[in-house]
Formats: sequence, C-alpha cells, structure tokens
Amino acid sequence: MKRLPVIGVLCISAVFGLSACSDDSSSPAEEATEAAADVCTDLGELKADNAKLKALDPATATKDQIKEAYDAVQSDWEGLKDNLTKLKQAEKDAVKAAAEDLKKGYEDLPGDTTGQEALTKLQPQIQKLDVTTAAASVGLKC
Repeated sequence: MKRLPVIGVLCISAVFGLSACSDDSSSPAEEATEAAADVCTDLGELKADNAKLKALDPATATKDQIKEAYDAVQSDWEGLKDNLTKLKQAEKDAVKAAAEDLKKGYEDLPGDTTGQEALTKLQPQIQKLDVTTAAASVGLKC
C-alpha cells in the first residue's frame, strides 16, 4: 500500500508545545492528529476484516458468510475514505494556520525592531511552521 502523507503524532506534540492555546476549540494540529488516529484505526479494522474474508474456507463458507465479511470490508473502506479526506484537509489547515501565525507575528513587529529582536520574537512561529510542514510530509505510522 502506498505510504500516506500525514501529520505524525510525534511531530504534532512538538507543535502543541510551541502553541499554547487558551480556548477550548481544537487547533488545526489537534484536528490533524485526531484524523491521523482515525485513519490508523480504520486501517486496522480494514486489515482485520480483510483477513477474516481471506480466512474463509472455500470448501465450507456459505454465500451469506462471504457477503457478511465482504460487507464489513466495504464498510471499513468507506470509513477510511472519509477519514483520509478529513486528514488531508486537517493537514492543509495545520500548515495554513502555522503560516498565518508567522505572517501575523511578522506584521505585528514594531518598525524599529532589530533583526535579532525580530528573529527572537518570531522563533516560535518559525519553529511551528517548520515542524508542521515537515510533519505533513511524513508517512503515517500506525
């Protein structure tokens, strides 16, 4: 199976450490982490149900047993497709949010800020964007 580009859970934990939120709404990074976990769960279910279908004995399996196993695989696939779509959107949202945070931080710098002061003040946003973009290119590790 192709490796799926997603935001890795370990990389996201670094993003959480860099972006302290005071509200209860989930951040794009949290949504990406949740979507990645859902994809891993769906992949596990798909693999398990496909193994059940594969394990059916052609000599003794009834058509109803085959249909039941097939339906389970199809149901797993539908859930996986939905969560892959959510994951892709969550990845985009996380990178967009990090880039916008950097833009806002830069635009909020006073006009008399030195280069050293600017880099010091922007370091959290720079790091967040770096981690988020790197994580978006990492394969899912379930």
